[in-house]
Amino acid sequence: MDTEEYRSIISNAIDREIEAYTFYRTVREKVTDENLKNLFNELAGEESQHRKTLEGFLTKEPAKLGFDTKRDYKVAQTLETPPLSADLKPLDGLVIAIRKELDAMQMYTQLASLSVDPEQIELFESLASMERGHKARLEDIYTNMAFPEVW
Repeated sequence: MDTEEYRSIISNAIDREIEAYTFYRTVREKVTDENLKNLFNELAGEESQHRKTLEGFLTKEPAKLGFDTKRDYKVAQTLETPPLSADLKPLDGLVIAIRKELDAMQMYTQLASLSVDPEQIELFESLASMERGHKARLEDIYTNMAFPEVW
């Protein structure tokens, strides 16, 4: 992969992280539940940190990122995405966030599977892993809130 192609991939990933940051900040302002506000604020902060990490990749080769990606409750596949509204319920907000993380994870996974360049594959797999980690964390929170009887 040449330098320009590498920079383009990283720049697109940065754009996606900025989009996710903006989404979480917007949702934070729409919800009334204080715990959900705090969660979305925290997620916005994580997306901002991911953007900074990706910006660091522009000057060096991508590194492996460590996330626990083995858990997958498949919450996003079983629930409809609720509309974004001012009176968003905590569980609905989590479903929207899980869906966004799933979409990003699937995009990076598909790009990795279509790539033939080993460095590019590693980069896309790292990005997919990062999003998979977010999804797993959100699904943990969702299952604890939606099914409190199991804990």
